[in-house]
Order: sequence, then C-alpha cells, then structure tokens
Amino acid sequence: MADLSPRLRLAVTRTARRLRQEADAGLSPSLTAALATLERHGPLTPSRLAEVERIQRPTVTRLVATLEEDGLVTRETDPDDRRVSHIRITKEGRALVKKLRSRKNAYLSRRLRDLDDEELEILERATAILERILEDPE
Repeated sequence: MADLSPRLRLAVTRTARRLRQEADAGLSPSLTAALATLERHGPLTPSRLAEVERIQRPTVTRLVATLEEDGLVTRETDPDDRRVSHIRITKEGRALVKKLRSRKNAYLSRRLRDLDDEELEILERATAILERILEDPE
C-alpha cells in the first residue's frame, strides 16, 4: 500500500501532461486552467480567480492580461463598485475551452477502446473514488 501513493501521483501527473499535449492549446497550463475556471465558475473577480486557482493575485493579473490580449476574456467594471472588476470568458474563449476538452476526450476515448470490459469497470470505480477524494475538502 505504501507504494500506491507515488505510483498514483506519477500516473495522474503523466496523464495530465499527456492530455495537455493532446489538447495542443498554444497556451501555458496556467492560462488554460484559468480560462477553464472562468468558463466553469465565471465571471469572477481577480481575487476570487486567484483563490479558486490557488495562486497569488499578481500571477492572476498577468494571466488575465494575457488572456485579455488574446481576446479570450474581458474585464468588466462592477456597476455598483467601480473599484471592482469581473473577468468574463468571451465567445472565443468558450470555443477554445470546448475544442481543448474535445481533443482530450477524443484521446482518452481512443485509449479506452483497447481495454476489455473488466478494465473499463475498474476504471469506472477508480474514477468515482478519485472524484470523491478530490471533492472532499482537506
């Protein structure tokens, strides 16, 4: 059992890296993650985006500036408090996130086709366990 943690960590890390490679986003992993977070939870203030992504506020400022330059997000001033801005994903940003997810899903689907029913059932159970572990606050 002691051997499971490092093996699982390596498998998850390599899987995530492979999926990023398959997506071929042209964006850094940090930019892609921030864009996906905005698609899922947005619009968000920069502070909330930093909190969700677990990164520092200055890093979010740089990420948002890059995404904004690429036309993937817009910054909107809060009408009730002009000191606050909200970051919103654009139509182009949503299209990119959808394309990246589609590429990643297609890659996994191709790889899963080679597995037998028993292996697929095991992966189904393992996926449910991983979802539960990751959703459980520490």
